[in-house]
This record gives sequence, C-alpha cells and structure tokens, in this order.
Amino acid sequence: MIEPKKKKFIYLISPNKIKNNEFYKILEKIFKIKKVEFFQLRLKSEQSNKIIGIGKKIKKICKKYNVKLIVNDSPTLAKKIGADGCHIGQNDIDIKKARKILKKKIIGITCHNSIKLVKNAIKYNINYIALGSFYKSKTKKVKFKANINIIESAKKITKLPIVAIGGINSKNYKKLLLNKADFLAISGFIWKNKYLKPNEAIKELK
Repeated sequence: MIEPKKKKFIYLISPNKIKNNEFYKILEKIFKIKKVEFFQLRLKSEQSNKIIGIGKKIKKICKKYNVKLIVNDSPTLAKKIGADGCHIGQNDIDIKKARKILKKKIIGITCHNSIKLVKNAIKYNINYIALGSFYKSKTKKVKFKANINIIESAKKITKLPIVAIGGINSKNYKKLLLNKADFLAISGFIWKNKYLKPNEAIKELK
C-alpha cells in the first residue's frame, strides 16, 4: 500500500521526448523542491533500448531524491530499467501478466471516468488507480471526461490511492486535492509552460 504524504502529492509525467542531458539537470531541480512522489517515464515514440538508457539515468536521480520511478505501458521495460513499477492503460498488458513480470513492484491502472473499471481493477493486486481526464489536456487528446464526483465514488469502494489526471494546473489543482485525490498527475503545466521554467512551475503547486 502506498501511503500518500501531505507534502509530496505530485505524480510527474515526463515530456514526450527527452532530447539532451539538460533534462536531467532540470529534473534534479524539480525533485529538490520535494513535492514529487512519483515520476512516470512516458516516451511513446522511442525505441526500447533508448527508453532503457534514459530510464537508468532517471532511476539514479529518483533514488537520490526518494522519488518512485514508474514506467508507462511496459512491465518488461520497467523490469529492465529497475524501476519501482509500471503504469498500464486499459488496452495495455493484462494485469495478471504484468504482476507476474513485476512481482511485488507498483502497478497502477487507468480507469478513466468509470466506476465499473475501478471495481474491476480492485479485484487484482494493484497499487493505485488513475482517474480522469478532469480537465482539457495539452499532453494528449481527451477521450474520457471525468466528473470530480468520481473521486468520492471511488473512495467509497477502495482504499487504494487515487491519482487524478488530465489538464491539471495551478488554477485547478486545489479543487482535486479538496475532493480527496491523493496524487495529481501533471505534465503539460510543467514541461509546456510558456511563462515558467519547469522548476518554477512546480513551485506554483503549493
């Protein structure tokens, strides 16, 4: 069971591309602020060997700052990197297969805007549930729009931590925390912010 900490409520998702070594310096600056509990490596269009190389570098930084490294989609890559776990979507690998590969490591699953999917997910030995999208996202096209009340509904049927996803920024994040989301998955507000550097943007989430 992952115990949510009051101060570390951010589930940071990587940018779509990691172009150079400057990224690792920026990541250290972000982690120093001590608000990130999870970092998800999400590189949809990269080759596996490149993801492994990048993942191993990030793993060292995560370890230094006590941040859990989660790999998107692939339990096999998560294992090769030595990550803390894997996040899987509804159309990715079967949860039982993922558990076989990752043993006791963290597995989180996307349940979109559906209590039916939450009920199904909690039958398996998973560690957290992601719900959303709560707002319009710059990171990916929103297929599933979630009402904020789904957090309360999910809390009634499971004690698993809830990660809220989708278009979260400094203007709307407090509403999700007040509605008892345990962690906030954030990407665009940090990496695609026109006005603030990544380490400045994260400070706006107090």
